[in-house]
Amino acid sequence: MTAITLGPEGTYSHRAARAIDDEIDFAQSFVAIVEAVSNGEYDYGIVPVENSIEGSVTESLDAVAAYDVGVVREIVTPIRHALLAQGPEFETVASHSQALAQCRSYLEAEYPDADLEAVASTARGVERARADATVAGIGHPDNAGDGLQVLAEDIQDRTSNATRFFALASASERSEAGGKTSLVVYPNANYPGLLLELLEPFADRDINLTRVESRPSGERLGDYVFHIDVAAGRYEPRTREAIEDLEALSENGWVRWLGSYDTEHVVE
Repeated sequence: MTAITLGPEGTYSHRAARAIDDEIDFAQSFVAIVEAVSNGEYDYGIVPVENSIEGSVTESLDAVAAYDVGVVREIVTPIRHALLAQGPEFETVASHSQALAQCRSYLEAEYPDADLEAVASTARGVERARADATVAGIGHPDNAGDGLQVLAEDIQDRTSNATRFFALASASERSEAGGKTSLVVYPNANYPGLLLELLEPFADRDINLTRVESRPSGERLGDYVFHIDVAAGRYEPRTREAIEDLEALSENGWVRWLGSYDTEHVVE
């Protein structure tokens, strides 16, 4: 079994991926990860989909909607950000855009004059800091050492900071079992009450919605794809019936069942 996630070594995605596999390769974008799983290069791909502070990771959501993959597990891991640098004097803070946003209050209060540089991953920012004394990185404190010291720990805006990751596999690996189900719905329509009609099949069957989000379809302005997560497995008749209703409502578009799965909490 092989897995692929966002690199280089030391990203939060890497920490989540270790719950799936010990043999892990790295990509430089979430789209590349999803594509590699879709074309069969890897058994699993691990991508973040939602953070408790900054919300959805839209690149991951768009990629999951665009490629034929399945969600087989959900991994939730706490995010503990540390400020890492060669010393206390630096000019730039480099990290993933999500990490910079999650530490916005700390950075504005403690380093208001520092330049913020968004890079491909938190680990890439740590690499920048290790190579350049004028740069600090934001990442897990375990990334310290080899010339880097921890200047401050737990600098995220909220101590409850956590991220959901999807473990992706071939669509043939999807399971109907599990406590949650993810769907992508493209109704290819736009009229008053459409969203209400899409949600009613779940409300009518007492199925709790855990996330609903719209993303541009890319077809035309004002046209949307809907990502829906529900607290029920597809093995349940009520869930299958709700999906059938969605398919009827989306007869001009499509409904993609990503999978039903359980949540695993990884604490490191």
